[in-house]
Amino acid sequence: MQKLVFFVGVAGTGKTTVALKLSRYMPAAFLDRDTIGGRFVEAILEMQGLDPKDRDSDFYKKNLRDLEYNTAKDVCIENLAAGQNVFMISPFTAELKNREWIEDVLAAAGLTKAQVDVKVIVVALQDMELQHSRIVGRGTERDTWKLENWGDFQKRVDFVPAINWDIPESSILIFDNSGELTEEKVEKLRKFAFGE
Repeated sequence: MQKLVFFVGVAGTGKTTVALKLSRYMPAAFLDRDTIGGRFVEAILEMQGLDPKDRDSDFYKKNLRDLEYNTAKDVCIENLAAGQNVFMISPFTAELKNREWIEDVLAAAGLTKAQVDVKVIVVALQDMELQHSRIVGRGTERDTWKLENWGDFQKRVDFVPAINWDIPESSILIFDNSGELTEEKVEKLRKFAFGE
C-alpha cells in the first residue's frame, strides 16, 4: 500500500523535524505547506502593503489561507496518483475537521482507502515554555506575530486538533515531542507510520 502520512500540530512542536527523521526510512514526496506556498503568500501580502510574515491577518485568512492549503493538496494528489508515498506537513486544522477532505484527496488521485494507508501524527508539546523557546530558536520571520502576541496565541491554540476523518483510531498517534528525539522514539514513530 502507498503511505500518506500527515504531520500536524501547531508552530514550534517539531512537525518538520519529526517528518525528516522518518523520511530516512521510506522514499516519499516531502510536502511542507510553508515551502510550497510561502514565497507566493509573502509576495501577495507585501503587494497589499501587509506584513509578508503575518499568517494571522484577516486578509490572509480570507484570501490566501485556502489557496495555500489547496495548492499543497493538489501537489499531494499528483504525487499519490503517480504512485508515490507522501508526507504532508502543516497544521491542517480546518482540513482535519472536514470529514470529506481526505475522501476528496484520495478520489482525486484515483485511489481508495484500500490502496492508501492514511496516518496522522499529531506532534504536540506539553510544555508551553519549550514550545516558545523552539519558536524563538528556529528564528523564522513568519513567527514574529506569534512571539509578539504570545498570550493571545496560547489562548487560541488547539494543541490536539479535532480529527473527523473516517480513519481508524489506530491510524492517529498523539506524539509528545518534548525532550530529545531519540532513536527509540523515532523507531516507535516508524513502526506506527509504516504499519509494522
